Amino acid sequence: MTDVATFEPSADDEVLTPQGRACAECGAPVDLHDRFCNACGLAQQIEIVEAELIEDDQRRFRCENCGAEVATDPDQRSYVCAFCDSTYVIELPKEQTGKQRPEFVIGFALTPDQAREKFRAWLNRSNWFRPGDLSSAKVEDKQRGVYLPFWSFSMLAQSRWSARIGEYWYRTETYTTTNSKGKTVTRTRRVRETEWWDLSGNHHRYYSGYLVSGSRGLPQNEAERIKPFHLPALQRYKPYFLAGWLSEEYSVERTDALDRCEQEFYRREQQNVAAFLPGDTQRNLHVNTGFSQINSDLILLPVYLLSYKYRDKLYRFLVNGQTGKVAGDKPLSWLRICLAAGGGVLLVALVVLMFILLGALG
Repeated sequence: MTDVATFEPSADDEVLTPQGRACAECGAPVDLHDRFCNACGLAQQIEIVEAELIEDDQRRFRCENCGAEVATDPDQRSYVCAFCDSTYVIELPKEQTGKQRPEFVIGFALTPDQAREKFRAWLNRSNWFRPGDLSSAKVEDKQRGVYLPFWSFSMLAQSRWSARIGEYWYRTETYTTTNSKGKTVTRTRRVRETEWWDLSGNHHRYYSGYLVSGSRGLPQNEAERIKPFHLPALQRYKPYFLAGWLSEEYSVERTDALDRCEQEFYRREQQNVAAFLPGDTQRNLHVNTGFSQINSDLILLPVYLLSYKYRDKLYRFLVNGQTGKVAGDKPLSWLRICLAAGGGVLLVALVVLMFILLGALG
């Protein structure tokens, strides 16, 4: 039998490895963020306690301009709002937050350098129409990686519906007309008719996966622009995910988010009922839906935010920190746009004039 050497650290030693530290039970390397040793299963209590301290030490600010509430590193003494570029920000005492703890999180897959490169590439598209005094170097340093709160709901929709269902049938019709020679001829054609009848019934479906922004600083219409997030990558929330990043406290309450989600799921339920109905066509569809078995999760999702002002107007650029999808609005030089439009009109006029002259000479 082959001998196996066992590493046995003393109880007073803390043995560090390139991957983190050595397990106190078996000596196997354990990542600083692992809750259990992969070799022997020993719970790594010290690391869990250290991770919890990350959340306890964070400072919280609220923007008085847009209402966003953000947690930052404890050493940050001032804060400029990443959502609206405002400096009108106050610090919140810990006892005033009283917020629900997140349940799931997706980590950043893009580095800050990769996010900045995406901003440069996006800003340089249609570069000629950009104002000449707008330089990416002046604004890209404002880009921040932020964990943004989203509400995720799942629920059962149960509907009672009624509609008029139409089914097509066809008949052959004889008619007379005048042909190209001026003669009257008899022809036949196929005519579609619709037979209607009333129908009603029940429908149910389980819905999930719709994310409602929990941030007043990021309206739902803007959040939609950087979706989707790949939700199978969700992990149970642990405070160490937030180390080195900003994280926003939710400012949209669960009840408000639930109302929006129910509106979306009702819209989907109407579509699904319409697709479920028999026949070739339908009208007067009425769907009465109730929701039950409602479950919710508060999750943190990675987003790079860049907000800047140009000539007193706010512009925002977003990067999905998981997928790299980008969205945003940029200032345009209307002078350059008018010059381009005028140049196009002038070019068309010259081409038309050239053809007129050639026709006259010919």
